[in-house]
Amino acid sequence: MDIKFNRIGYVYVPISNMEASIAWYAKHLNFKLMNKFEDRGSMLAVLHHPHRHSIALLLIETDQPHRLEINRNGKPFPIMAINCTDIEQTHQQFRAAQLDVEELHTLGKGEAKYFYFRDNEGNLLEAAWSIWDMEDELKDNFFVNAE
Repeated sequence: MDIKFNRIGYVYVPISNMEASIAWYAKHLNFKLMNKFEDRGSMLAVLHHPHRHSIALLLIETDQPHRLEINRNGKPFPIMAINCTDIEQTHQQFRAAQLDVEELHTLGKGEAKYFYFRDNEGNLLEAAWSIWDMEDELKDNFFVNAE
């Protein structure tokens, strides 16, 4: 078998306020800033998640007013899904934090659950849980010296 690629590497998310977005993703989604630098005329931040096999999130600073969401049958659809081990608790915590969060939905006979929410810049994201999610380990020392 000729495998051309070994995994999805990054997700790019447009933002206009780099420091506020880094803080939001760290506080609410447990991302950690790994590097920040200028690239092709704008700032870029590389954020990692604590799970060993997760992909990197790259925040791309832009002055464009449009945020990411997919139009699916005339309705907004998220740009990425982030798996939750306890989606009910996550939903409750997001509501308590007064984030822009929609209702929790259950698919089938409970095999999957999800809810949509928006980041501090208005990008549409999905929190998801299903019986098919892969288990993953946390990275060693990820939370050492975490703020």
